[in-house]
Amino acid sequence: MKVEVIYALPAAADAVSVSLPAGATLRDAVLASGMLQRHPEIALEKQAFGIFGKRAALDARLAPGDRVEVYRALAIDPKEARRRRAARK
Repeated sequence: MKVEVIYALPAAADAVSVSLPAGATLRDAVLASGMLQRHPEIALEKQAFGIFGKRAALDARLAPGDRVEVYRALAIDPKEARRRRAARK
């Protein structure tokens, strides 16, 4: 089955399509994509991942055509960002 693994960066996105056997997991897709080698800041056991925008565990089973997403940590707390925007107005 084919799935896509995406890691969004501030300036661009790194997207890779990988072919995996039936019953593959999210972990299998991330490892097969080479993301960990290209982006050493990704910590497999600590990073947040998702499938089509919904958080998922590393052992989640994939279906053909799934989009695996590697999430980055927030640059700033959303509440703090709102406070700063309100203070500027």
